[in-house]
Amino acid sequence: MGFRLKPREEKFFNNLSENTQLIREAADVLVEAMSNHENLLELMTKVDDLEHQADANTAQIFGLLNKTFITPLDREDIYSIAQKLDDLMDGIQGIIERMDLYNTGAASEGAKELAGLVVKSVKQIDKSFSYLPELKKQKDKLEVRCNRVCEYEMQGDHLYRIEVAKLFRECNDPIEIIKWKEILFHLEDILDTCEDIAKLLRGVVVKYA
Repeated sequence: MGFRLKPREEKFFNNLSENTQLIREAADVLVEAMSNHENLLELMTKVDDLEHQADANTAQIFGLLNKTFITPLDREDIYSIAQKLDDLMDGIQGIIERMDLYNTGAASEGAKELAGLVVKSVKQIDKSFSYLPELKKQKDKLEVRCNRVCEYEMQGDHLYRIEVAKLFRECNDPIEIIKWKEILFHLEDILDTCEDIAKLLRGVVVKYA
């Protein structure tokens, strides 16, 4: 049997899901930035708008936490999940911002692959949040999605090490090495944040399903 939600409780899940959808859009912008660095200024404007929308949703969630006596999940869980989603959006925005500020050249295939793993991970997270209102019924599906996120993080770790080694071997411009080493680090860090969210969702399953 799933949660019996009151309107305010529904709002928690709606706001969280709205943010995961906005993050999916931002991840798509990230992939586009990796392949189309000539239009970074336009893409920065697009991701900034998505980040502002997500911030407004997060503020609503925190406001509801202060006003709602009974919440559908522990307050600490809702807060931690909302904060991690905020970190995820900020991380994606930060990479595109760095690419613009640093005036980077074209991304390597490895960097594009890492961005692709971000898209895959965010898609799984978005799907996972759609299961929260009926957690008892959907816990197995949620677990499968979380496992995939963790698999993508492991793939990202491996790819990150390969790309950094390749960068130092093949790039002769020390400035470009500095730029792309930082961007690669933040791409891998985003995948770590995705895994953190998956672990929080697993914790929710243990408590409530």
